[in-house]
Amino acid sequence: MFKKTSNYNQGREPELLVGLDLGTSKVAVVVAERETEGDEAQIIGVGQAPSNGIRKGLIVNLEQAVRSVRQAVSDAQNMVGQDIRGVTVAFGAGEVTSIRSKGMVALGRSPRAVGQLDIERVIDAAQATVVVPMNQSILHTIPVEYTLDGNVGIDDPLGMNAMRLDIDVQSIIVPTATIQNVLNCVQRAGLEVNSLVLKPLVSALGVLSPEDALAGAVVIDLGGGTTSVAVFADGRPKHLALLPIGGDHITNDLATVLKLPLKKAEEIKRTISLNKDFEEEETLDFEHHGREYRILKSELHDIVCSRLDELCNELIRPEIKNAKVTLLPGGVLLTGGVAKTEGLEDFFLEKLSLPARSVLPIDSNRMPPGRNTQEYAAAAGIIKYILDRERDPFRYLDNPSVIKTDRSKSLPKTEPIFVQDRQQGKSKDDSHGGVIDTVKNALKDLF
Repeated sequence: MFKKTSNYNQGREPELLVGLDLGTSKVAVVVAERETEGDEAQIIGVGQAPSNGIRKGLIVNLEQAVRSVRQAVSDAQNMVGQDIRGVTVAFGAGEVTSIRSKGMVALGRSPRAVGQLDIERVIDAAQATVVVPMNQSILHTIPVEYTLDGNVGIDDPLGMNAMRLDIDVQSIIVPTATIQNVLNCVQRAGLEVNSLVLKPLVSALGVLSPEDALAGAVVIDLGGGTTSVAVFADGRPKHLALLPIGGDHITNDLATVLKLPLKKAEEIKRTISLNKDFEEEETLDFEHHGREYRILKSELHDIVCSRLDELCNELIRPEIKNAKVTLLPGGVLLTGGVAKTEGLEDFFLEKLSLPARSVLPIDSNRMPPGRNTQEYAAAAGIIKYILDRERDPFRYLDNPSVIKTDRSKSLPKTEPIFVQDRQQGKSKDDSHGGVIDTVKNALKDLF
């Protein structure tokens, strides 16, 4: 969690919550502040810089990516008038695997209250069945559903009475090298990484209302280099995926087929409507570098729809199916830069048979003008992610081994053993004595 400055601890200055969004098109830094821990945070600034050295969500040029991060941080610092040090980083990954697993623990022969240690034990039991390849790491473990004595749909079992506790968890696995490159980039930019989070999760948190998350909805963030998919139901993420196709692929298609420079193809892409409100022979006429162009609007439409059709049918639809959610009354929420495309809602309605709408960040009214649009959904979602983790430390569990820093001072008192730094070798609550030591030894090689 976020470390407090000495002034904040003495009650003289508000606490800053900072998120860093490493995107393919831009790098964004969102800054929020609050007076006391537990309060809602007010977004006070959003810095940004063009994203260089990042392609399809992956860092491909470290030095360029470091410069982009520094520029975005500098922009944010100029807005808020304070230095930025610790950040929660949202990033993409070329390969993301989401694995569901189940665990069960017995609580006793007679009903008793579920304790924190019981939740840690059942999470460990579910994790024991997950096989992680040597070159990959678990980034998140997300409880999907708890069951008490066969009663499903338990949101928070802590303090409830039962004889048996079951859990269904989702493990998010990404390449270890991707994580290390992100850490290296951010740290070389002069920042401390407090936590890492996958972009599909924060993109969803940035736009989902509590009602949609509870009823069931799909959030699709159409970015420059990637498209993220998050399926929520019962207030929890049921499935997360990151797809290697984004708006840049549409730009490349236009440039290749029409033999246009990429810059001009990008400009044309932003004006295209998916609504067939044009005559069959209607053309788009323009001049570029002294050359006259005449392109059929129907041809532009077909090029864009062909790529989006591939994205919907071959990539997004299977991911929604993998979530195993029967009903999605909240429909599809479209965000990201491509979500501004006119007629996109009707296109997704037709392809996915779900109502679709383009949405802004839920905190857009508290974000600076010009930086409160669909492109900043993930940035806004990072702040929501930080606050959710504080309210419920079991909602999104981190793998402490992916960040090689001492975070013991910043962990809340209710932080589960699963997310503690095992290198410390001591429990924060020594009252459990030998029981805690036994559990920690059992979890030692979890990752």
